[in-house]
Amino acid sequence: MAQSFTYQVSPMRVVFGTGTVAQLADELGRLGISRALVLASRRQQAELGDLRGLTGGRMAGAFDGAVVHTPVAVTERAMQMVGELKPDGVVAIGAGAATGLSKAIALRTDLPQLIVPTSYAGSEMTPVLGETVDGVKTTQSSPKILPEAVIYDVNLTISMPAKFSAISGLNAIAHAAEALYARDGNPITLLMAEEAIAKLASSLPDVIARPRDPDARSDALYGAWLCAVCLGTVGMALHHKLCHTVGALFDLPHAETHAVLLPHTIAYNTPAARDAIGRAARALGVADAADGLFDLSARLGAPRSLAEIGMPADGIAKAAALATRNPYWNPRPIEERGISDLLRRAWSGARPQAG
Repeated sequence: MAQSFTYQVSPMRVVFGTGTVAQLADELGRLGISRALVLASRRQQAELGDLRGLTGGRMAGAFDGAVVHTPVAVTERAMQMVGELKPDGVVAIGAGAATGLSKAIALRTDLPQLIVPTSYAGSEMTPVLGETVDGVKTTQSSPKILPEAVIYDVNLTISMPAKFSAISGLNAIAHAAEALYARDGNPITLLMAEEAIAKLASSLPDVIARPRDPDARSDALYGAWLCAVCLGTVGMALHHKLCHTVGALFDLPHAETHAVLLPHTIAYNTPAARDAIGRAARALGVADAADGLFDLSARLGAPRSLAEIGMPADGIAKAAALATRNPYWNPRPIEERGISDLLRRAWSGARPQAG
């Protein structure tokens, strides 16, 4: 039977390679940006050196206060700088926090964005923004949120600590894994998702063993880019909703939360999406995707319990109740009791079960 699907490609320019950050000034010129607000942490600024030279003089100023989960209070501080400097574009150099802040600014101003990722987070390829107020994270989508251009430079990921590389890579795999059973999925995204999982699963152990190996780093960044394309092409489901909920509620680190929850959310959905999740198992080279992801986390030395990353045991019931309100579409019904069981196992670090 012929398939029916809709496939929409995001209007974005991607520059991928080694040493590609040297093209930053040219890409700013291509976008018509002459006074960029550069979002970069102090560590990134120290590593990159002369930001004004790197941008070819196309720089109005820098902001170094981006925070994970994109708190609105931080965005308001950055917007004060936007009002003072009057930039005509935004450059974000860093991990997901810098990208999130760039997208929040763009939503409010419609300024063009150029993102230079230094991790495998993936949000740079999506028109989705998650913002946090008083411990609650909400998401929205808009064409204004989608960056205009992204520069992937393998060299900028080499300084990423091996352990965080593993955690960030597992975060990326979550994007591809959920794309396999997305309600608005399509054959192209399925191919990219399976390739992405396979590429990261094979390269991340090499990154851990040889953090400065450019070939391993290139494969991992390529896999992460494919994961990000998947995330930007189809909708999210239980995994992302649950990560947004517990991450914002307890101020947990973003990538670590994804890494811990992924095997458990995949196990929860396996009974309702066996064929789709079977593709993930095939990409991992295992019989069961949830078990394979749990074992991959152990092999990479990633955290495997929510307790380990700071979630209190008495928060399970509250998180389960909140996660079932306004849920994202999911192949299996999202029920509070099932989510409580899932969170209890994830909190303790137990092996995932379908429940």
